[in-house]
Amino acid sequence: MYETSTLKQKIKLFLIILIPILITQIGMYAMNFFDTIMAGQAGAEDLAGVAIGSNVWLPIFTGLNGIMLAISPIVAQLKGAKQDSDIPVAVKQGAYLAAVIAIFIGVAGFFLIDPVLSLMDITDEVTYIAKYYLITLGVGIIPLFVFNIYRSFIDALGYTRISMIIILLTLPTNILFNYVFIFGKFGFPALGGIGAGLATALTYWVSFIIAIIILQKVQPFRHYRIFSNWIRPSLKAWGEQLKIGIPIGFAIFFETSIFAAVTFFMTAYDTYTIAAHQAAINFASLLYMMPLSIAFTLTIAVGFETGANRHRDARTYSYLGILIAVAMSVLAGGILYIFDDAVARLYSSNPNVIELTKNFIFFAIWFQLSDAVGAPIQGILRGYRDVNITLVMAFVSYWVIGLPSGWLLANYTVLGPYGYWMSLIIGLTAGAITLYGRMFLLQRKNIRLSHMKKTSRH
Repeated sequence: MYETSTLKQKIKLFLIILIPILITQIGMYAMNFFDTIMAGQAGAEDLAGVAIGSNVWLPIFTGLNGIMLAISPIVAQLKGAKQDSDIPVAVKQGAYLAAVIAIFIGVAGFFLIDPVLSLMDITDEVTYIAKYYLITLGVGIIPLFVFNIYRSFIDALGYTRISMIIILLTLPTNILFNYVFIFGKFGFPALGGIGAGLATALTYWVSFIIAIIILQKVQPFRHYRIFSNWIRPSLKAWGEQLKIGIPIGFAIFFETSIFAAVTFFMTAYDTYTIAAHQAAINFASLLYMMPLSIAFTLTIAVGFETGANRHRDARTYSYLGILIAVAMSVLAGGILYIFDDAVARLYSSNPNVIELTKNFIFFAIWFQLSDAVGAPIQGILRGYRDVNITLVMAFVSYWVIGLPSGWLLANYTVLGPYGYWMSLIIGLTAGAITLYGRMFLLQRKNIRLSHMKKTSRH
């Protein structure tokens, strides 16, 4: 990141940071895609086991990853304030905390995995695959969490293309490991769906090792001496990160978990409806990579400008990001509306599933418009380190307003299963409106205080 003075410079810098983040997010999405596709080639039970294991793991990971994401605004604000000497300390303490959380999750998971899986109405074979998929995945939890600290540090400095390169290097590695361990190649046993967990864990280790090499050997990261002058773990530093990270994590969890809840309610309908719902959600998840990437970019840009007390510049970046997200969302919505049949046929050849998927896609067009406003504003507020009210707003919007209204629409109107998708639209829209109100008031307050300070100096 560096200071800019014109809108043209801001747009250029914003895109330089955004595009690698977007490619990185699509690459991470592709890893999950290939895990699912390749496990499915091994057998229906393997696919089911991997799907259940992923559904258990992903909400936990996305929530806890909020704690790792807290490093991004911390480092961005320190960089903006020209307090570079404090950055290595924050990163080192973040790595310690990430390792401790990973160990805690690993131990807790070891004792809870059987009780959790026993709650599900699945066959013994699928239970076995899901259990050992999660256990093998656990081998990579520590490097995954610490890598995310290092990635947030790299991104916060504005070098998002480095993270992109790491993910692009590890994507073919993940596919190769899947090929070897799922199907039993080069003398290794065929582990089926369990092999997908092992492949993912080894990929986490590869990402972690590449990140260490880059931080140790490449400038400007080498300058920060992340692996020199070791310091003791500090509960005070952990507290600062947790103060920001826990609300971020819960806000992300509340948003992602409403999709899991909708999927749960969908099990009340026939197989065709469930399949169509899953297909539409899967494609909508791909579209979400754009506003999510813009949110990460805004956290970096707004954090940097806020750290330097350039609050008008922070506001300019905010509206620039929102406008780009909305424009891309409108474009994506138009493409979806025109090519809905082609998209539906990517997932199924069954005429019933195709028709139902097209209906769900129509609703997806509208809720991704709400996401185009809500997701970037969450990134903006993270840049300001304003996370506690965001947490409350997320809970109320998604779980107090959104999901109950969807249940009512699904059970007491002719909408049926589409009522639950209306809950996504209602929840995301309520979230976008309330978050915008919070952002507007916060920015107005910051600019006013900044102006008063400048006036008092003169």
